[in-house]
Amino acid sequence: MSTVLVVEDEPDIALALRLNLERAGHEVRVASDGKQGLRELHESQPSLVLLDIGLPVLDGWMVLERIRDVSDVPVLLLTAHGMEADKVRGLRGGADDYLTKPFSAKELLARIEAILRRAEGATAASKAEVYDDGLVRMDHRARRVYVNGEEVDVNATEYRLLSVFVQHKGAVLSPGQLLDKVWNDPTGIGAERVKFAVMRLRRKLNWSADESPIRAARGMGYRYDPPRK
Repeated sequence: MSTVLVVEDEPDIALALRLNLERAGHEVRVASDGKQGLRELHESQPSLVLLDIGLPVLDGWMVLERIRDVSDVPVLLLTAHGMEADKVRGLRGGADDYLTKPFSAKELLARIEAILRRAEGATAASKAEVYDDGLVRMDHRARRVYVNGEEVDVNATEYRLLSVFVQHKGAVLSPGQLLDKVWNDPTGIGAERVKFAVMRLRRKLNWSADESPIRAARGMGYRYDPPRK
């Protein structure tokens, strides 16, 4: 059973989320403000966080930032309006997905199932327990990444993205393919997340756009070019 932490200050919405998630077989913890949400995160170690943006005490942006400082738990943002700027900010901040209110229980549960499936299957997707090309080393059992022998902290989305790149080294992957493999978004909705995720990953691994082995193929997508041996 998966534990889902709901951080939502509207009592009616929080109750509806709890009931729908429990009917689907999830254990649910609820927090009504940002500080309480961070305490619950530490105590319950959830499999996924449903995070409302408009929270009292600490807003959702601050909570997301603090979550990403300490955890790679998947985060699904809940927004009160579909402003493009909010979606972009959430993806840049490390959110795994977002939903705009109002949304149906069916869509919510489908998004949650997809996120949890990706998180649980990320390691199994690789045939080898360790990938090492001399520049990047990925220990899939421990879920650790090393660049030039130095360990680098990456979140769950960044780990999945890098794993997909090295599994398909030398091949150009379109934004649509990356959405499908990393975010399970075959419709291509929110394609801007690929650009921002690649930028974050390069920055996290201390690679400039010119020096990075993750190359942009103009008009086609991205590819990972391992170092020549």
